[in-house]
Amino acid sequence: MPGNLTVLNKHTVSTKQQRIAVLAQRSPEFALFSLAHYIDLPWLEEAYRRTRKGGSAGIDDVTGKQYAENLHENLQNLLKRLKSGTYKAPPVKRKHIPKGTSGETRPIGIPTFEDKIVQRAVVMLLEPIYEHDFYEGSYGFRPKRSAHQALAEVRKATMEVAGGWVLEVDIRKFFDTLDHKHLQEFVQRRVRDGVIRRLIGKWLNAGVMEGDDLSFSETGSPQGGVISPLLANIYLHYVLDEWFEQTVKPLMRGKCRLIRFADDCAPGHVCVG
Repeated sequence: MPGNLTVLNKHTVSTKQQRIAVLAQRSPEFALFSLAHYIDLPWLEEAYRRTRKGGSAGIDDVTGKQYAENLHENLQNLLKRLKSGTYKAPPVKRKHIPKGTSGETRPIGIPTFEDKIVQRAVVMLLEPIYEHDFYEGSYGFRPKRSAHQALAEVRKATMEVAGGWVLEVDIRKFFDTLDHKHLQEFVQRRVRDGVIRRLIGKWLNAGVMEGDDLSFSETGSPQGGVISPLLANIYLHYVLDEWFEQTVKPLMRGKCRLIRFADDCAPGHVCVG
């Protein structure tokens, strides 16, 4: 995309995101019904710009470079399918990569390049809502937050809990076992737009292609998907962060906090006599 068009799209998208954020802030206890109309051609162009171009191709074997050869036509066609509700989320290609040095592997789902653009477009819609809702202790895969910041907070909290205790917790196979029904119920608390909710449902039920085998599951969100980290944060916001803040903290004496990076967390507590 030409440079001046890129700058214009960034400004347009940023303005729309600010509007969404204001709506979310004004109505923290209510769901938003109208979001999909924000997705237009400039929005998709910005989603394309933010999508990594050099990643592995999905099941259609179309690379980012190949998609860009007819970018304008491809995005216009994509927008028509999104607006008409005919867009179909393709299955993700599954690969296994080493996990640490134990010999265990981690399954990674690779969406098609076009699906990555759509996922990025929806993430751009939902982030302004949930950035208002998420707790300060949540660091994983959020704008302007990093693993280094999470570690710095863990260190700071550790220094504060002298005489107390710190737990390190990793939710085993969280992405593989995420419950679709519960996730959809959690999303509905803040998002009632039918187009967006149907897209999320399509991704959750798109299936996984491993070799020539296509499989479907009622649980899990493939690691590697653009939207998967946000969906994981939404799920953990309600089942872990909110529970900790509203149920655990009031029962504890002294300082108590939860620091979480995706499905890794470190709750700490210092007792006060």
